[in-house]
Amino acid sequence: MLPLGDTALRPDGRPDGRPDGRPDGRLDGRPPLRAVRDGEALDPTALLTGWLADAGSHAGADPLAGRHAGPYAGPHAVPSTGTEPEPRHLRLADGRVLALPVARWAGPVDAADETLLQRVGGPVLDVGCGPGRLTAALHRRGADVLGLELGPDIPVLARAAGAPLLLGDVFGAVPRAGEWETVLLADGNIGIGGDAVRLLGRLRPLLAAGGRVLCELYPGVGASAGPVRLEALGCTSAWFPWTLLALDELPVAAAAAGFAVAESWAAEGRHFASLAPA
Repeated sequence: MLPLGDTALRPDGRPDGRPDGRPDGRLDGRPPLRAVRDGEALDPTALLTGWLADAGSHAGADPLAGRHAGPYAGPHAVPSTGTEPEPRHLRLADGRVLALPVARWAGPVDAADETLLQRVGGPVLDVGCGPGRLTAALHRRGADVLGLELGPDIPVLARAAGAPLLLGDVFGAVPRAGEWETVLLADGNIGIGGDAVRLLGRLRPLLAAGGRVLCELYPGVGASAGPVRLEALGCTSAWFPWTLLALDELPVAAAAAGFAVAESWAAEGRHFASLAPA
């Protein structure tokens, strides 16, 4: 789940502009979104935590644990307004703006998620698990699963389900290297760190023999390299490294990291693929 990878980035001297220095703007023609803290761009993890808190409060109840989504708390929590949250966006380095499905990330497992979970086998590492809807669902089904998340206040669904969690970076120390039969990169997390080849190369030694990486891609979006940022509710995040891959761009990146595309499929407008070591 967005945005997390390595250290956040921002263009020198241009906190409210695109990284190429061209004018910034919104799809609806309104003035550029501005940061809310003394003119400074916000930390992406903190901003995302607040968004998820807002989405959880609109959901009203934790769909997995059966109680209010109140575990989202702290200084970055956003109070409910009683209406649907304003759309949140990801601005790319080339100026394109994509809507982010924050409510889905904070909600229950859906039909498209199930097509991913049906392909899971053995010990499962859920990289960038976010609130942890997939980690929680697998744990409740008796799977050997570990959710990996960088933001300490984000994985509330996994915690509510009692699922195992590791707070940390996928490029850091990860336990049970060589034992994971499935690594999940759901919700576009193949973009973590801004370099899909580097990320897949990091995952390869974590996989057990015959293991698979199950990833979600961005339908209809061409490749984008370079920093991105979060925008919504009158604020912006700092720029941070991320990459987008469409399905037709995946084979080249996978091959460069020693993988091959074993299967691809679509469900509910979302695109997925299974990668096997070549």
